[in-house]
Amino acid sequence: MNWTSLREGWSRVGLTLTALLVLLAGAALPAQGQDLLRQFEDKVTTFTLDNGLDFVVVERHDAPVASFATYADVGSVDEPQGKTGIAHMFEHMAFKGTTTTGTKNIEKEMQALERQEEIYLQLRRERAKGPQADSSRIAELEEQFEQATTEAESYIEEGEFENILERNGVSGLNATTSADATRYFYSLPANKAELFFALESDRFANPVLREFYTERDVVMEERRQRTESSPTGRLVEEFLTTAFKAHPYGNPTIGHMSDLKKLSRTDAKQFFEKHYSPRNLTIGIAGDVDPEQMRAFAEKYFGDLPGGDEPLPVRTEEPEQIS
Repeated sequence: MNWTSLREGWSRVGLTLTALLVLLAGAALPAQGQDLLRQFEDKVTTFTLDNGLDFVVVERHDAPVASFATYADVGSVDEPQGKTGIAHMFEHMAFKGTTTTGTKNIEKEMQALERQEEIYLQLRRERAKGPQADSSRIAELEEQFEQATTEAESYIEEGEFENILERNGVSGLNATTSADATRYFYSLPANKAELFFALESDRFANPVLREFYTERDVVMEERRQRTESSPTGRLVEEFLTTAFKAHPYGNPTIGHMSDLKKLSRTDAKQFFEKHYSPRNLTIGIAGDVDPEQMRAFAEKYFGDLPGGDEPLPVRTEEPEQIS
């Protein structure tokens, strides 16, 4: 099977899968089912901004609530060699804030983050020398890195992004990562819909990737607990590695430990710039909303984001299995 073609065929269907299942089910239903299907279709509105960002709006006026889901067409199969786990890192960085939220002083914080990154890249380079590495130099850089991290974190307004949402009645705030997609979602009272557009557009326009190394440590601990210390987790990882000889579907979404230890904030920035352009995103909205109002909010808050280039699909093709 050509797994690359399969992955391309599933591109951007995450938010419309339910609708497709309804269509398939409706095809086998009698007239009453067909009527329900038509009623559902009448409640769905889709549109695309000039920068390529797709929207799917489903009207459901049963309760004054609106649910939002941002579907990024990027997952672990898109990770560069030696950087497994980088896609999953964005699940952990999702609600850390931006240049306008989550900071006490963005200018000083960015300077501290740049200093932290400069030290880390030197440290990674020295460690890569293996037996020839200068242990005293490593110890010196580790101390400098810890100091720089402490300074950078001193400018953080802890949890501000989530606190804003909580004060406005958020529920179900979460994110997930798979081989093919990364998803961010939550619900708000319908009269707070504009808040979603303001915060979500800011996430993509002004990312900071603060606390990257702290969250990387969290991910490594997740790997220890869910894979390395779990018989089921180890079995699943071994199964995937055996099932896929060449295609990156064989890599664990959480990443290999050796790769996680070396991931940098610079790696994350490059990955974000490549895969988080509007052309690679779809936003789904369902609830007590007016599609035309949602379109107006979309233009207002997302319209100025540069479209960028749509990333090329994975090149590696899984060879046919030998029976």
